[in-house]
Amino acid sequence: MEHRRLGSTGLRVSRLGLGTMTWSRDTDDHEAAEQLRDFVDAGGTLIDTSASYADGGSEQLLGALLGDVVDRDDVLLCTKAGVRRTSAGAAVDASRGALLDSLDASLRRLRTDRVDLWLATPDPRTPLEETVSALRYAVATGRARYVGLSNHAGWQVARVATLLEPEPGLAAVEAEYSLLQRGVEREVLPACEALGAGLLAWSPLGRGVLTGKYRRTIPSDSRAASAHLAGFVQPYLTADASGVVDAVVTAASGLERAPLEVALAWLTGRAGVASAIVGARTAVQLRAALAAEDLELPPEIVSALDEITAPAVGYPEQSGRR
Repeated sequence: MEHRRLGSTGLRVSRLGLGTMTWSRDTDDHEAAEQLRDFVDAGGTLIDTSASYADGGSEQLLGALLGDVVDRDDVLLCTKAGVRRTSAGAAVDASRGALLDSLDASLRRLRTDRVDLWLATPDPRTPLEETVSALRYAVATGRARYVGLSNHAGWQVARVATLLEPEPGLAAVEAEYSLLQRGVEREVLPACEALGAGLLAWSPLGRGVLTGKYRRTIPSDSRAASAHLAGFVQPYLTADASGVVDAVVTAASGLERAPLEVALAWLTGRAGVASAIVGARTAVQLRAALAAEDLELPPEIVSALDEITAPAVGYPEQSGRR
């Protein structure tokens, strides 16, 4: 598997990352172990998790597999903080204390003394300066090697990058990006490219819709049929999305490849994308995604998909483009 520099850092990450959002909830320990083994055998290194996934269950399962299924030093661990569990439910909190407490808990669950990449999620009630102080302290104390943001707006990316200069710097921004969601191209991706941060694309398959599995019905074992994930998929079960899926399926048919391979190849070919995070429920699904590694789309197909899915860009974004 190809490895790429994460922005302007010296860290190199695999072009496909392994997402673990479903681990310990929809993906049991046996399936998770098989996924982890297949991913590393294919040359993958970047594993993405979060303190909020299954209330820490994803990290705990991953930590139990490290050292048993694969060696800790053979992978790069990325986890996220900014949502904490309270008696009233989940609460957004990216304050310094909450972030550092969350990181310490993540390290315990992951059974490691450091993560390779630590990302903060948005909290409109906490000043960015305070969030940055936690990111900087995590690197200074060795808890995290690199730091970044998850799901922030372009202006926030620029502000945090400035606050983190000159050290440790903003290494990465994780954001949703696919043929069904190209909003990051307006400001986030240009900010990342200008400021030296690598983009980690989550849900590169449009929350599973770009696989083509929902073209005629909703499979009973799919995320869209799941009580806790149906709302996650629903926004892309639209007529507009269906047209995009049809285009991907048509391209895939002409290339004699699977639709998900076309969708992944399009995304990993975008400038500024360091890694596409693939979250599979089963090992079989993951192996299908790993099969996209050798696919390079013909320019005419890239151009057609670009045109069909291009996001609307106007004032003021357009005026700042070169």
